[in-house]
Amino acid sequence: MGCGWRWLPQPLYPQPMESVPSPVSRGANLLQHSSSSYLRSARLQPVRWQPWGESAIAQAQAEDKPILLDIGAVWCHWCHVMDRESYEDAEIAAIINEHFVAVKVDRDERADVDARYQAAVAAISGQGGWPLTAFLTPDGRPYFGGTYFPREERYGRPGFGRVLLTMAQVWRERREEALESAASVMAAIEQNETFSGGGGEMSLALVDKIAGSALAQFDPRNGGFGAQPKFPHPAALDLLLEVAMNRDNEHCALAFTTTLEKMARGGVYDQLAGGFHRYSTDERWVVPHFEKMLYDNTELLRNYVHGYQSFVREDFLRTARQIIAWLDATMTDRARGGFFASQDADINLDDDGDYFTWTVDEARQALLPLALAPADLEVVLRYWDIGDLGDMRHDPARNVLHVKQTLDELATATGRALEELTSLVEAARGALLAARARRTEPFIDRTLYTGWNAMAVSAYLEAARVLRADGPRDFALHTLDRLLAAAWDGDQALNHVIAYGEAPDGTLQTDRGVPGTLDDHAFTIHACIDAWLGSGQMAYYRAAVSLADAMIALFYDPLAKAFDDAAVPAQGTGHLGALAARRKPLQDAPTPAGNPSAASALLRLESLGGRADFRAIAETTLASFAGIVEHFGLYVGSYGLALERLLLDPPQIVVVGSGPGAARLEALAVARFAVNKTVMRIAPHRLAPGDIPEALAEMLLQVPQPQGSGPWVMICKGRTCLPPITSEEDLLAAIEQED
Repeated sequence: MGCGWRWLPQPLYPQPMESVPSPVSRGANLLQHSSSSYLRSARLQPVRWQPWGESAIAQAQAEDKPILLDIGAVWCHWCHVMDRESYEDAEIAAIINEHFVAVKVDRDERADVDARYQAAVAAISGQGGWPLTAFLTPDGRPYFGGTYFPREERYGRPGFGRVLLTMAQVWRERREEALESAASVMAAIEQNETFSGGGGEMSLALVDKIAGSALAQFDPRNGGFGAQPKFPHPAALDLLLEVAMNRDNEHCALAFTTTLEKMARGGVYDQLAGGFHRYSTDERWVVPHFEKMLYDNTELLRNYVHGYQSFVREDFLRTARQIIAWLDATMTDRARGGFFASQDADINLDDDGDYFTWTVDEARQALLPLALAPADLEVVLRYWDIGDLGDMRHDPARNVLHVKQTLDELATATGRALEELTSLVEAARGALLAARARRTEPFIDRTLYTGWNAMAVSAYLEAARVLRADGPRDFALHTLDRLLAAAWDGDQALNHVIAYGEAPDGTLQTDRGVPGTLDDHAFTIHACIDAWLGSGQMAYYRAAVSLADAMIALFYDPLAKAFDDAAVPAQGTGHLGALAARRKPLQDAPTPAGNPSAASALLRLESLGGRADFRAIAETTLASFAGIVEHFGLYVGSYGLALERLLLDPPQIVVVGSGPGAARLEALAVARFAVNKTVMRIAPHRLAPGDIPEALAEMLLQVPQPQGSGPWVMICKGRTCLPPITSEEDLLAAIEQED
């Protein structure tokens, strides 16, 4: 049973529910020392929890006890159901404390641990998700596991007490079976996570096959891919857009635009405040799992920005602006910089997204201050499909707001002016938001994760350029400055966490103990490149190069010719438990996969700085998966985009100058999305070696500058540059010729 709904009690740091017994006097658990919100939420449970680490493994080996491993997240509803049913139960806690060493892991904090034990439990039970419940040998190898186990036998699942006693008995009396199972599971993890796909041809035909695999699952009626449940797949969407733009593929364009339109009209999108929920439980995007994740919203922001960039659709522009507005208001540390990790779905275990849903009576009450005429009230209720029979199973009176008829369609149906209906709906949105603000807001995990913040920086910088907005650019740079100062030592050590949220005493939690992953490095390199493009400050470019060198040193496997997701341990040390499995991520799940993201970052740097070794490593990395990648369809959009970068000469458009004229030229250059297109604006006084990257400087300085003081444009492709362009008409003609 995968986790959907999320729960966390208020206030900021979770306090135990009234049903939680006081910690047992003998050996109270160690989670009170954790910075993670999820771990701290269990700090008063009677189970003697401890965090993942060497001490837990050492204790298990010294006491010859198996390990009970629980992996969950602060946003995970079923994790907290299992907490309340089992881990807060004195009888269950007594069984665990007697027979096991109990270890609890935050999957957001330790994605490397989660990935491997998810693979293990999938090998054992055929399913994964959160909470993940695994039984390990004392050295950390899994011999049994599942997801959610109820306290008493139901849902076709055995009661958790019986599972615990059985697994303890297996370790005591049938140890050889447990060890044999652990060995086979570890072998399955190695096989599952080690791709051997070299030998395939890297070509645009391979990219088209990946796009075609996604198209085969496209739902033309509702948008998206497959049936229920529906996830957005942002990388696959961008790949379809890339193929649509570069190959004039109408089917790809239709899949992209239909999906973006239907998602933004659905309940999976917060129709009042903006921002997307995690995914939809139905094929029509109406009823979501209500948690909101930072990474979903930053990647979807990019989709809508790219959609507006390519099709100039006002609905895509409006959605992009609303996502930014929600992130700005709810998910950011405005003073210090930084993007928070997630917003919960619920405020307790007894509601199911009630903060976001409405009965007809609640909606009417909220709209009373507007003193709407009956006809106007009917239009508002009709627009968001608010009726007596709602959408939620736990309470059929509750409605998930979604747009069944657009304002254009309502204007046609009612004979009223579109402008009038637009003003009416916006006034109603404000009134409903004001009423919702009086409800208890779901918990926000204020942890700042390095990789997710880097993704947000890139998304904001792209949005700033396309939407011509200074606010997102300035906050993105502010955030990146904090990331580089707090999480990176300037050499090789990049940490997974920039900062945790505030502790109960109001102090800011920081922890440099969780090492950065491949994702953290790759996404931060992209963010630094985007920051250089957005600011012209060479410090960001130099940081990107240093981080790329560190990424190669820490994660690149020269034998397999691909990147591991976690650094290889120093000589004489080893990984704990299943962390010994080498994992080379290829699939987007749900964030862009580490290997294609790393390859794309290196290719971007090579085109700017001319580092041939960066291109060589990127090429061999992508070649390592070329023989198998087409079989992964929707889940390798990032690979397809990286391959486009490799195979197509990167057009570089440099606008030299400042003022309104340069801004107009830049806006023209940005139009139409292409993954490998680089657009930058440079002040004339920075046209000198040392002020711009090496390869770019070499090309720029070979081009004769035009006479006069006005702005001009250089277009280069594959080390060949066109003559300088000074007019908007000539720039449009040159861009169309390049396309």
